[in-house]
Amino acid sequence: MFDHGKIERNLGLMLVLTMFTISIGGLVEIVPLFFIKGTVEDVKTPEGIGMVRPYSPLEQRGRDIYIREGCYLCHSQMIRPFRDEALRYGHYSLAAESQYDHPFQWGSKRTGPDLARVGKKYSNEWQVQHLIAPRSMVPESVMPNYPWLLTTPLDTSDVADRMAALRMTGVPYSISKAEYDNNVKEFGADVAKQLHIPDAKKDLIEQAQSGNYDGDASNVTEMDALVAYLQVLGTMVDFGKLDNDSFVKFR
Repeated sequence: MFDHGKIERNLGLMLVLTMFTISIGGLVEIVPLFFIKGTVEDVKTPEGIGMVRPYSPLEQRGRDIYIREGCYLCHSQMIRPFRDEALRYGHYSLAAESQYDHPFQWGSKRTGPDLARVGKKYSNEWQVQHLIAPRSMVPESVMPNYPWLLTTPLDTSDVADRMAALRMTGVPYSISKAEYDNNVKEFGADVAKQLHIPDAKKDLIEQAQSGNYDGDASNVTEMDALVAYLQVLGTMVDFGKLDNDSFVKFR
């Protein structure tokens, strides 16, 4: 019979065997995904344009602020394929929706609701007020106040560098004309323009001013960026244009 007592009394051996067991379990779950073509769904419009795109410069900076403020600690961004989840939050999350997320924001805890489909669910004004004083909109909320987002100018000095770093991970931000033309073919001309790194700062300011996310178009704040990010979550995939037989519907 195997001597468990010997292992349990030897901390080093226990640690090595524990890590070995965890590694085997992880490999069994992860390795097959690299050989399954259907892991990331081919989510395109009937015209062949990709629905899921990388974040625009403004949205990406908003995502950086979202992570900086620790929003992921209380909010997940992954709707599981269960009826109760779908009834509350909407269609379950697709792998394709997270393909450009580094790191992903699936989360493991829900002190607040899941945000995978929060985009356009509320107005910009609601989002701003909710971030400034959460309990003014949701009395039972335990979320902290974030009033400084409305008065803090957004740092745009390194937005191009941030996008270039993401490009190294495979996110199709473009630098060359060939890459830009490929994005036009893949995502359409309007989106391709937002993904072109040399124009990142200009496009960020244009989106912030036209969207007027914080209610003041005269400047660009961290509130602009965060609300722009929240408003795009879950809005890229139009399930009405997809083959219904390919996705589970909860009724």
